[in-house]
Amino acid sequence: MARKSSVERANKLTGGFATASKNIVVQYQNRDKNMDEILDLIKKDAMSKGIDDADFCSVDVYIKPEEQKVFYVINKDVNGSIDF
Repeated sequence: MARKSSVERANKLTGGFATASKNIVVQYQNRDKNMDEILDLIKKDAMSKGIDDADFCSVDVYIKPEEQKVFYVINKDVNGSIDF
């Protein structure tokens, strides 16, 4: 038990996976987008539909490269899509 709590404490101090820098890239047919680009495009699209920046609670993203589309759901209520 002591070992487990020591590891948990060490992860909190050094960060662990939750705080590690991450770079996610989707590649399909000689095109690629990183997750930051996709999320920025989703944010702009949702805000153009009247959602205020402070109103974002959750963002679910579904990437369908074969359709060249990224579908999203904001706050389990607002649906939309952007081009990949």
